[in-house]
Amino acid sequence: MRIAVIGTGNIGGTLGQRWLAAGHEVVYGGRQAGGQGPGGTPVLAAGDALAGADVVVLAVPGPAVADVLAPHGAALDGRVVIDATNNIGAAEVNGHAAVAATAPGAHYARAFNTLGWENFAEPPPGAVLFYAADVGARPAAEELITAVGLDPVLLGDASAVGVVDALLPLWFALVRQHGGNRRIALRVTQ
Repeated sequence: MRIAVIGTGNIGGTLGQRWLAAGHEVVYGGRQAGGQGPGGTPVLAAGDALAGADVVVLAVPGPAVADVLAPHGAALDGRVVIDATNNIGAAEVNGHAAVAATAPGAHYARAFNTLGWENFAEPPPGAVLFYAADVGARPAAEELITAVGLDPVLLGDASAVGVVDALLPLWFALVRQHGGNRRIALRVTQ
């Protein structure tokens, strides 16, 4: 799978490196082209990174999502867009509305936003990642969650993004209660 990770910070960089190690093709997109991203992969201008991508992962600061997407609506049409952003303090923490407005033909998934990057770099055994995804985004989202080393747990289609987002304050509370230890994840038992 060819994955365009838009953002090279802790989340985007860690995910990209994990997917490279799993055999996927990863390119990073930034404000401008130049330099190397995590894992030695070159950083392309966002529009160039999107060209030919099967999946686009948004790993930018939440307030920047609409501006990052605005010039690329046509390039996102028909693609899987995984929203890993968090707009902390905003009425909507996720970028679902911005993706829907910019690229209504995109297949949306909400994932990789409720755990710290440390859990993607070294997943705790048996840890799950809760996600929401439209039908067209589910197979790619599940494959990429599994490739990181987490078990995917679907909470519903894109209308369930609020349920996924509700796990973020829970994770923050657990981190605080454990002295700032960010290597905390959840598990589902049956």
